[in-house]
Amino acid sequence: MPDADELVANALAAVRGTDVRQAEWQLDQLMVGTGAADGTTAVDAALLRRLVRSLGRLWPRGWQPVDVDRITGRRLDARAARLVRAAMAAQRRDQAEPVPAWWDDQLRELAATEADGSVLAGWASREGLDRADALRAAVDTLALVESLPPIAVLRPPPGTSGAALPRTGGTARSGSPMLDRVRALLAKAESTTFPAEAEALTGKAQELIARHSIDEALLAAGSERGDLPGGVRLSTDAPYAGAKALLVQEVAAANRCEAVWSDDLGFATVLGWPADLVAVELLYTSLLVQATAAMLRGRAERRPGSGRRTKVWDESFLNAFALRIGERLRTATEAATNAADQAAAETAGAERLLPVLAARGEAVRERLDTLFPGVTRHRLSVRDAEGWSSGTSAADRASLDVGGARKPRQVPGRPDPR
Repeated sequence: MPDADELVANALAAVRGTDVRQAEWQLDQLMVGTGAADGTTAVDAALLRRLVRSLGRLWPRGWQPVDVDRITGRRLDARAARLVRAAMAAQRRDQAEPVPAWWDDQLRELAATEADGSVLAGWASREGLDRADALRAAVDTLALVESLPPIAVLRPPPGTSGAALPRTGGTARSGSPMLDRVRALLAKAESTTFPAEAEALTGKAQELIARHSIDEALLAAGSERGDLPGGVRLSTDAPYAGAKALLVQEVAAANRCEAVWSDDLGFATVLGWPADLVAVELLYTSLLVQATAAMLRGRAERRPGSGRRTKVWDESFLNAFALRIGERLRTATEAATNAADQAAAETAGAERLLPVLAARGEAVRERLDTLFPGVTRHRLSVRDAEGWSSGTSAADRASLDVGGARKPRQVPGRPDPR
């Protein structure tokens, strides 16, 4: 009989192929095991060893625990994602030092904890799976993990010299009073049933964020640190993945960040400085909730007998919402910047603030060019004029004008005749 590692390799090769009967036969062989008294235990251990080893190979290729968890749930299911979490916890036990604090934070947020005894058997028991289904799911999960391509390395992974350094270029989840105020404003914006109130609350949150970002920029400019901009990945899963990516881009641009959408992997990568990345995460999450609620309200207000499909209307609505919200957020940022620049001119000369912001923006663009040298642009297509108009109105019911900035202009759009 083949040993356990060979049985796992054979099952994996068969699952990757096109012969369904061969794949089922190899899974049956896994069920039988090695023929020894502890044959099934050996198979479980071999599966876990290979999964742990494959996960370890992903970290230097740019993947982080939250990324692997997200794509496993996206391409397989939540059950497979829970197996990956258990395997990541097992892998963490023997992970090469140093391991950065943010890595353990991600595992903790995912509730990735190692169970006593066999990881595979424990997971199967919790999921209520018989052995055949558990082995099939485990092999499918292993095949996915081993198929993942390299992606941009946003932070030094465990085991590298950079991982031992305090990382200020990533996203800090601090409990600062300002961020607490922003979270409270966004929570109110999500819960209110009045669109105008939601818009005003979101605008106030962006104003606070912009002021905080400027303070952080001036503080960093006065120090001798040589940090690089960091990055974060935000989910853009279906439905309407393109509209979600557009919302990420608009929120990122309003907060001096750059965004790149990886459609096939289901996420957008946002590059920027720490305070700005925190802002983008907070705003995108909240605005996605608000946009969805506004879209559902808009559906109910559609003209009876409208000939357009709901999906086309929804997509046009969300695209228009994203663009209009982006304009309003940029208006708030510009107003806060102008006010801060005036204050800086009075205290330290007119040359103090704007060069700092320009230098930070250039650093973000250089980081973008380094990590994504082959990035291309995607043209927006609008296929439903009614959805576009409704989405623009939903994001335009209240002014986000702060500090006397000019009123945002109408977002141009021409419906696609298709």
